[in-house]
Amino acid sequence: MAKLVYVLLDGVGDLPHPSLNHLTPLEAAYTPNMDSLARNGVMGMVYSVGKGIAPESDIAVFSMLGYKFKHEDYVGRGVIEAIGSGIDFKDGDLALRGNFATIDTKLNIIDRRAGRVIEKHESETLSRAVQESVKLSNGSFVLVPTIGHRVVLNIRSDQGQLSADISNTDPAYARVKGMGVAKSTGAKLKLAACKPLSKESSSKLSAKLVNEFTKKSLKILREHQINKIRKNAGKIAINCILLRDAGNRMPRLEPISKLHGLTFSCIVDMPVERGIAKVAGMQAFDAGYVNDYEQKARVAANCLQQFDAVYVHIKGPDEFGHDGDAKGKKKSIEDIDCRFFGTLLNSISVDNVAVTVSGDHSTPCVKKGHSDDPVPLLISGKMVKHDNSERFTEIYAPKGALGSLNGYEVLRKTLQLIKS
Repeated sequence: MAKLVYVLLDGVGDLPHPSLNHLTPLEAAYTPNMDSLARNGVMGMVYSVGKGIAPESDIAVFSMLGYKFKHEDYVGRGVIEAIGSGIDFKDGDLALRGNFATIDTKLNIIDRRAGRVIEKHESETLSRAVQESVKLSNGSFVLVPTIGHRVVLNIRSDQGQLSADISNTDPAYARVKGMGVAKSTGAKLKLAACKPLSKESSSKLSAKLVNEFTKKSLKILREHQINKIRKNAGKIAINCILLRDAGNRMPRLEPISKLHGLTFSCIVDMPVERGIAKVAGMQAFDAGYVNDYEQKARVAANCLQQFDAVYVHIKGPDEFGHDGDAKGKKKSIEDIDCRFFGTLLNSISVDNVAVTVSGDHSTPCVKKGHSDDPVPLLISGKMVKHDNSERFTEIYAPKGALGSLNGYEVLRKTLQLIKS
């Protein structure tokens, strides 16, 4: 069987945009390397979690790796990020994903990511200040800053196990049983109170602790010297932590090698992807910083000497989608095509290596958030029967021979094609 490079481009799917002459960023981008793969492959469209669902990255990636969850079976993104961040999480703890954000005096959200301009020393200093100054009445917590605006909060109670049946304080996402779902962000958003979603005392205690943390951390952040320095520099304040996707138990999954019958390695950067890799039992390899695309391509090629497959998650396009920057997203895609795919194709033999390319979800620039739109899928290699696709875009994907798939079917279909 051929070896496999499986690439997910975070948030790559999009919709036509006025600034690109009503093309999507993929359609407007110059992508000779991905287009070469398309001409030697077969295409289709993928609903990563399911039709009508605008998923968060965690559940979308799990699905694209072949795992199928019922909503209530999923442990929540907070747990996955806690694991990926090295937090000592235990069953009965309460783990949540957080965003450093900017709010006004009436708790209206000015920016869910504090302008994305957050230096590492700022997030570390602010997290340390909250950790040292905030005391919870019925428990303790660990607050870990990760990358950019991202933080992870883990709460442990001295009154017993906590419950994940609580609502988010981040109003941009809803909790559907265990799964986080992106909501429309067109309306004005406000910091929400955390509410218990069941009548159990553990649910009420969890909501109480989250609200207590939020209230006390707001005071620390508002008054911190970091924000005075940021104001003088013309930057918006980091004065709030928005919380979402609570979880209270360790995940227990079949290892990906057993699920698909081949050995998997991976190249991942973000805490949630690192957590997914640990939970799925993939060996992760360091490949530089988030945008070190040439290094990621070379490491991916080297992984195939030891493993049957390498999964590569590339973050680039998603953030431009959230910012509504279609031209920036187009440029990001071109950069990935040139530096990652160009280097990769020069580092592997296409005679015995297949390349599958897709996204974990769509992040349309016109919506500035995740959507339920399907993403293009490409399976390319000399062992694959081609379907006359010409480009890796949203126009060619629906015409491809693969048709419409669910995310959990992608790897199974890929392995079918490259084994035949």
